[in-house]
Amino acid sequence: MYRKIMGFLTAWKESGHRKPLILQGAGQVGKTYSVLEFGRTHYENVAYKNLAADDILYMSEELNDFKGGMAENYVSVHLVMNGYSACYWESKRGAEIDFVIQRNGRLIPVEVKSSDNTRAKSLKVYVDTYKSDYAIKISAKNFGFEDGKKTVPLYAVFCV
Repeated sequence: MYRKIMGFLTAWKESGHRKPLILQGAGQVGKTYSVLEFGRTHYENVAYKNLAADDILYMSEELNDFKGGMAENYVSVHLVMNGYSACYWESKRGAEIDFVIQRNGRLIPVEVKSSDNTRAKSLKVYVDTYKSDYAIKISAKNFGFEDGKKTVPLYAVFCV
């Protein structure tokens, strides 16, 4: 069955400036079917993994080693979809911030935690060094604001 999306997918594949493919839309309209069919007809191999946020928050034991990277990738996709150019920051002493975004001319550090342990020493180092108005911590915890840190649940990262 040919769908209109196949033309868009073909144009994406042939583009010299191709970026990662993100399909989004209403449920049950054929996104999964279309992308798998496109993969079967245009590529030798296709790998498929369906993740939004429960898979990352409540992941099975065999995927625990990848939980942090998957959470950061999930957040990265949403930041880019919201129009941010996300950068990474590292201090000379090894403190790291997953993302630094610019909002209203201000730099805002964003730290991603995939588990319930949400201590973020690097976030404190960044805020103390650069005197940020606030920082954003994305984790499994609920919305909150404490000590200049906005906490956003992983499932609601689209709100950033």
